[in-house]
Order: sequence, then structure tokens, then C-alpha cells
Amino acid sequence: MDTSLLFAGVIFGSIGTAYFVYGKKQQNWIAFVCGIILCVTPYFIANIYLLVATGIVLGVLPFLIKL
Repeated sequence: MDTSLLFAGVIFGSIGTAYFVYGKKQQNWIAFVCGIILCVTPYFIANIYLLVATGIVLGVLPFLIKL
């Protein structure tokens, strides 16, 4: 395991936790689902570039889609 992969997983996991809590309290389903996916994604992606790209897309998605 690479150190940068571990660091990116921690960063995106913490952002996912914040989205999860925010989405649950505000009843925002896009933030809720993106938070869950951001928390789980680092367990399944072993490529740092793919993890960063997925994390950025999922991190920006709640701002682009307003429900």
C-alpha cells in the first residue's frame, strides 16, 4: 500500500463522513449518497489517480445537482 493512497483515502473518507452527516440532517439525498460512496470508495480502488478523480467528482456532485 502506498502512503499517498492511504492519505487520499483518509481525506476522501472524512469528506464523505461530513457529506453523510449533512445529508442525513438536512434530508439531502444527493449529499447522503455521495457521502456513503466516498466513505466506501477507498476500500475498492487501488489506483491513486482513479481514487483522486473519483473523489473529486463525488465531492463536487452535490454542488452541481440541487434537489
